[in-house]
Amino acid sequence: MIFTKGDKLLFIGDSISDYERKRPIGEGLFNAWGQSYIADVGALLTAMYPEEHLRVVNMGVSGNQVRDLDARWQTDALDLKPDWVTILIGINDVWRQFDSPEITETHVSPEEYRATYEHLIQRTLPSVKGMILMTPYFMEPNRQDSMRARMDEYGAIVKELAQKHGLLLVDLQAAWDRLFVHMHPCSVAWDRIHPNQVGCMYIAKQFLAAVGFDR
Repeated sequence: MIFTKGDKLLFIGDSISDYERKRPIGEGLFNAWGQSYIADVGALLTAMYPEEHLRVVNMGVSGNQVRDLDARWQTDALDLKPDWVTILIGINDVWRQFDSPEITETHVSPEEYRATYEHLIQRTLPSVKGMILMTPYFMEPNRQDSMRARMDEYGAIVKELAQKHGLLLVDLQAAWDRLFVHMHPCSVAWDRIHPNQVGCMYIAKQFLAAVGFDR
């Protein structure tokens, strides 16, 4: 596994990360991680690698777009001095284009998404051991669906940035495609975005596989 003793793992993103995590910092007692995939990651790492004493911090905020991460990056990421930063962002950047098409000021173009994401990476890499990027997704197996096709564009940007900077990538869209060969997306998320317990564990398992979890 890539993490070493005492490493601090910070996860940041939107509602897929948030899931009622503790404020202001999603770490500590009384289910501070919330109920997202991050809670599953934290529980499995702590239970299966107890000797490593890893710290897991959830800094997700529901509704966030990449521009929101940029605005709070110093206080909610860099100031917390993590060793590893995992980003899952982009769903709302795309979703607002479809659920609020007339409110164009809430739309984040691919160009803005790429430039802002790149800025976050450049600000972070000098002070951390590494970063892990997770692709945004839409739980729609039909790749011709307009929102799925648009989400794939943003996922491709994340893949390009991961390759450019030599970062670990977790392709969640590809993972969902594998799962939905066997079940319907509605059995995991009624809105095809926010996963239930099965979906949260599935995301956690994709992340843990990428970082070398082997227990």
